[in-house]
Amino acid sequence: MLDFALQGLWQVFIPANFLVLCFGVFMGILFGALPGLTATMGLALLVPFTFTMSPSAGLIMLAGIYVGAMYGDAIPAILINTPGTPAAIATTFDGFPLSQKGMAQHGLVAAAVASAFGSLLANLVLIVAAPPLAIVSLKFGPPEYFWLGIFGLTIISTLSSGSVIKGFLAGAVGMILSAVGMSDIGGDIRLTYGFPELQGGIELIVALIGFFCMPEILGSVIGQRRAAYTEKAVKPRLGVIWEVVRDLFRRPGLLLRSAGIGTIVGFAPGAGGNIASMVSYNEARRWDKHPEAFGKGTIKGVAASEAANSAMAPGSLIPLLTLGIPGSPPAAVILGALMLHGMRPGAELFSQYADVTFAFIMGLLVAACLVTIIGSLGSVVFSRIINIPSRYLAPAIIFMTVLGSYAIRNNMLDVWIMFIFGIIGYVSGKLKFHPAPIVLGLILGPFVEEGLVQSMLAGKAVGGTFQYLVFRPISGLLILLCVFSLLWPLYTLWRSKHEKQTDASTAP
Repeated sequence: MLDFALQGLWQVFIPANFLVLCFGVFMGILFGALPGLTATMGLALLVPFTFTMSPSAGLIMLAGIYVGAMYGDAIPAILINTPGTPAAIATTFDGFPLSQKGMAQHGLVAAAVASAFGSLLANLVLIVAAPPLAIVSLKFGPPEYFWLGIFGLTIISTLSSGSVIKGFLAGAVGMILSAVGMSDIGGDIRLTYGFPELQGGIELIVALIGFFCMPEILGSVIGQRRAAYTEKAVKPRLGVIWEVVRDLFRRPGLLLRSAGIGTIVGFAPGAGGNIASMVSYNEARRWDKHPEAFGKGTIKGVAASEAANSAMAPGSLIPLLTLGIPGSPPAAVILGALMLHGMRPGAELFSQYADVTFAFIMGLLVAACLVTIIGSLGSVVFSRIINIPSRYLAPAIIFMTVLGSYAIRNNMLDVWIMFIFGIIGYVSGKLKFHPAPIVLGLILGPFVEEGLVQSMLAGKAVGGTFQYLVFRPISGLLILLCVFSLLWPLYTLWRSKHEKQTDASTAP
C-alpha cells in the first residue's frame, strides 16, 4: 500500500497533473465562495473537461475542486454571514462575529488551517482503514438515520443562547418548513398553497441566505445606515497567520475531535457536511473550558466547524471507493466520473486501478496543503473586502444573494422566499429567536421523517417498529448520545449553581 501511495504522490507532482490540481483547487474555492454555487455543481460542470484527460489527471483535478470547495464556503460565511454551502452554517456562528470585531483574517486563517488538518486526517483514515469502515457504513439503515436526526436536533439546546424553549420552537418551525413539497415516500403534496414550484421543497441555500445574510443587511447596513459592513475595520497582516496556527496547534484535542466527527459522519452515506459541522461545533462548545465564548467570535468555533466539514469529504469517499455507495452528493458526481473512465468501485479499484486510485487519494492530500497556503496568504486579500464602504458592498451582496437564489433552480419564487425569510429572520432576531435552530430543523427534518416512516414500514415485517428502531447496535449508541446531549445542559446548569454556592460559602 505504501508503494502505491508513493507512486500516486509522484503522479500528483508531474507538472501537468500539478497544474490541473492547482486549477481545481482555485475553481473549488470559487464555487464554494459564491452563494448558490456548491461543490456538487462545480464538480458536475467540470466533469466533461476530464473526458480528454488521462484518468489520473481528471480525478486529480476533481480532487482539487472537492477540497477547495470545502474551504471556499467559509469565506462568505466569515465575511458577510452567508454560508457558501450548507456545510458552512456553523462557521457563521463565530466567523462573522470575528469579522465584526475586526478579526476577519483570524477567522479565514483558522478556517484554512482547520480545513487542511481535517482533510489530511480523513485522508489517512481513507488510506489505512477504508475497507472495515465501509462495512460499518452498510449498517446504517432507516433507524440509524432517524436517531442521527434526533441527535442533531438535541444540539438546539446548546445553540439556544437565550431560551431553550425558544430554540426548540424555532427548530419545530424549521421541521415544518422541511415538510413543504412532495413527500419522498408517499408522494403527497404538502404545504405548497397552490404554487407548483414548491413541490420540490424549499432549497436550503435559499433559506440560509434569507435567515443569515439578509437580516444583517436589513438591520445593520440599511436600518442603522452604518458606513461600514463591520463595526471595526480589518487591518490584515502576515503575522496573524503564525499567531492563529500557533493558537490552533496548542489545541490538538479540538482539531482531532472535530476531524474525527467529520470522518465518521462522512462515511454514513447521505449524512453530509452540514450535520458534521453542526455536531462538531456543538461538541467543541460542550467540552471547552469557556463555552460562553462560542457565538461571540472565537477561532475555536471556526476551526471546529471547518475541520469537520473538510474531513467529511474524504470520509464520504470511503463507501464510494470500496462499495460504490456515495456518501455525499459530490461523491456521487465523482462516482459518475469513475464510471465514465471505465473504473468500477470495489476491490478492483485498489488492485487493477491502484495507480489511478492512489493518485486521486494523494491528490486530496496535496490539495489540502494547497488550501492552507492559498487560504492563509489569501486571507490578507480576502479580509480587505469588508473594508469596502457599505453603500457599495451592500448592493453587491444583495445582487449576489438574488443571483445565487435564482441560479439553483432558475426559479423566481426562490428569490421571493429568500426575501421573506430575510424579513422573518430580522423580526425573529428582534424577538431573540436565533436562526440556527430554524435552519437545523430544516436540514434534519427529512432525515427524521424518512427514517421514521421507513422504519415503521420495515418494522411491520420484522416483528414491530419499536424493536426495529431501538434494538440495533448503532441505534443504541445514538440513543445514548441523544440522552447525554439532552441532559448535558442540565448538568452544566447544576454545576454552575453549585460552584456559585461554594464560592459564596467560602467568601469572607
